[in-house]
Amino acid sequence: MKRCGWAKDEASIRYHDEEWGVPTRDDRRWFEFLILEGAQAGLSWDTILRKRENYRRAFDGFDPESVARFDADRVATLLADPGIVRNRLKVASAVRNAGAFLKVRDEFGTFDAYIWRFVDGRPIRNSWRSLQEVPASTAVSDAMSKDLKGRGFNFVGSTICYALMQATGLVDDHLVDCHRHGKLGGR
Repeated sequence: MKRCGWAKDEASIRYHDEEWGVPTRDDRRWFEFLILEGAQAGLSWDTILRKRENYRRAFDGFDPESVARFDADRVATLLADPGIVRNRLKVASAVRNAGAFLKVRDEFGTFDAYIWRFVDGRPIRNSWRSLQEVPASTAVSDAMSKDLKGRGFNFVGSTICYALMQATGLVDDHLVDCHRHGKLGGR
């Protein structure tokens, strides 16, 4: 079975085959990927995949209401947890982003309703033939980044936003010869 070239070990193959590019519609899942993509900045996605269950535990099952209430003591506990990326800025960002996430949800009804507006409600399906063709960012991820930052989010640069779009199915970047290409919806 042909896969995108980045899926090389058991964890990344499972992630590729079962999750990557599948359109997300669940707010808790959106919050999970906001935290994980922010944590991944400057690191490999494999590192984050290996720590994912630790993140789930440390961030209360990716419950934005709970994370928004994390205080200095809870942040200190997280910074001592070897199961997650112990970067003060990334941990603080997760807490800050939880509050911003809740404000977006209040304004739009769901975070999902807000974020899908960037692609007019339907995934963008690309037709890349090699990993080298896949961009690190696009005009859409630029716009998303700018809007998220304007709403108080951080660790949401355009490259992080594009990775978020790929992970959550706003864009289908499975290569054309990958068994998942074109099977996830899109236009």
